[in-house]
Amino acid sequence: MTSTCSTHVLDSARGRPAAGIGLRLLDADGATVADTRADDDGRARFEGEVSPGRHTLVVDSGAYFAAQERDTFYPEVVVAFDVAAGEHHHVAVLLAPFAYTTYRGS
Repeated sequence: MTSTCSTHVLDSARGRPAAGIGLRLLDADGATVADTRADDDGRARFEGEVSPGRHTLVVDSGAYFAAQERDTFYPEVVVAFDVAAGEHHHVAVLLAPFAYTTYRGS
């Protein structure tokens, strides 16, 4: 059964998508499954099948905020989650310079 994964990163301090933010998806062994950037709406769909098991989404918040000359406490947001067979996994991230929240979306 095919599993898929996507994300949506919103800059909650600005009330806007985190357009262009760097994103990496890693598998359980730490190998890079995908390395991409969010589109203008702050979204990214990781192409291809994602194997079941533990994965990690790494959001490059440090570079994102530095490009805007904004300070941040978190140079990266690292979200570990489990992929179940045959399901779509949408990992949403609400990002601010000194806080973040994540949840499983649809």
